Amino acid sequence: MSELSVRDFYDELAHDYHLMFRDWDASMAYQAEVLDGLVRLCLGAGPHAILDCSCGIGTQAIGLTLAGHQVVGSDLSPVAAARAAAEAAARGSRLPTAAADMRRLPFSDGVFDVLLCADNSLPHLLSGQDLRTALLGMRRVLRDDGLLMITVRAYDEARRTKPTATPPQVSDTRDGQAITFQLWHWHEDGERYDLEHFQLTPTENTWNVRVRRSTYWALTRSQLTEFVAEAGFTDITWHSPDSSGYYQPVLTAQRSPSAR
Repeated sequence: MSELSVRDFYDELAHDYHLMFRDWDASMAYQAEVLDGLVRLCLGAGPHAILDCSCGIGTQAIGLTLAGHQVVGSDLSPVAAARAAAEAAARGSRLPTAAADMRRLPFSDGVFDVLLCADNSLPHLLSGQDLRTALLGMRRVLRDDGLLMITVRAYDEARRTKPTATPPQVSDTRDGQAITFQLWHWHEDGERYDLEHFQLTPTENTWNVRVRRSTYWALTRSQLTEFVAEAGFTDITWHSPDSSGYYQPVLTAQRSPSAR
């Protein structure tokens, strides 16, 4: 992962990130409901201490905070992390945030019940070494039997079909409808791709077009499962959108007490 390029991507996107949702607040509530259900299934009702290590502007973290959990957010983008804290405050809640690389989490050992890495953030790590470093750090900050939750795109199918674009997403703004879509440019290895993220926002008689670029590793379920197991997690389970109701596949796993 090029830290600077990914940080730049999300620093530039932070102001407009909510435009990827038709109704951002409704999406926050729905995602929190599903993720809270998975936490309860694995750890009981709580409330629980949760670290969202890729919190962005707070899409998952704010909803989980409003659901009663004690959430801390961190993100590579200081601009996104600051907006997450401000958006939580605007909704009558408190979300402490920090600017931090998920490979170097600035938190003490064993202080969280749940480690959340959502919104396909982990595949920004482009090498096995970076993935191992991040997952070991996630394990370190979890208590024994703590819960790891990762959400990613359904890349098994994408690796077979090699899509070159995503369908447009439309959201309503005060000035009209905004359109978001992506173009994917696959690398020769067939596993990684460069993404061009387009957002079209209406202005008087024309469109304002913003393009941001980043790179992803299209990890299959078996690949990610292997990395998670290697990092010392057990009870690794995949929850499909059909079974969980979440918009992406969700991996859950627990920190093995014997893993140090």
